[in-house]
Amino acid sequence: MKVISYNLRKNRAVAELGALAEMHGADVLCLQEAEAVALPARLGHMHLVHATERNRLGLAMYVRDERFHARTAHTFQLKKSLHDRLLAPAHERLLGVRMHDVETGRDLVVASFHAAPLTALNSLRRHQIHAALGELRALGPGLPALMVGDYNYPVFKNRLDTEMRDRGYELSLSDKRTYTRYRMFRGHFDFATSSGLDIGCVRTLDRGLSDHLPILVDAELSAHTAPVPSDVAQLAAA
Repeated sequence: MKVISYNLRKNRAVAELGALAEMHGADVLCLQEAEAVALPARLGHMHLVHATERNRLGLAMYVRDERFHARTAHTFQLKKSLHDRLLAPAHERLLGVRMHDVETGRDLVVASFHAAPLTALNSLRRHQIHAALGELRALGPGLPALMVGDYNYPVFKNRLDTEMRDRGYELSLSDKRTYTRYRMFRGHFDFATSSGLDIGCVRTLDRGLSDHLPILVDAELSAHTAPVPSDVAQLAAA
């Protein structure tokens, strides 16, 4: 499964999406800072599953038709920063989709995430990350999960990595920096958090019109992940 995450910089890079997905054979496309009204319903073999509509810095997700069938999609509000309260750039900072993988015959949860901006403390972003993962567990109890996006977490990642591992998640950074616009804020802003999946690699792709570089996550179901019984899966997806 190939998942691309891309912060579009207030939708400036939207025209790049079709070529980007086709070039890298993406199965899922997770977007941040997207404008729902400006997003096409289809990108080649991919269709738009869901997008936030109230957000100035919105979230969206496309999936490849022949690979995934979306069962349910939800957006979630997370604890707000002072920046959110004053300027209201984002009401929902998490978009989660429970989907069925036709290739493996299994369900999983994939999410697009956008953490509070750098004006907030890392402690708030950690709170948002933990809350987001909790929402994804409720969306797909016992299912493998992958959350990608703009974590706005350029420094002190060791503590976050430790907390993720203590909770059964793996934190995966890409091979190169994903944000280089400002000299003092360069680093890995965009990465992945996963459970029940083997992450082969996370690669930073070429720069486009955004101030963030897209990342490509190569993931597959872990051999140690037990399948959820079909009756439980159907009940949870109902």
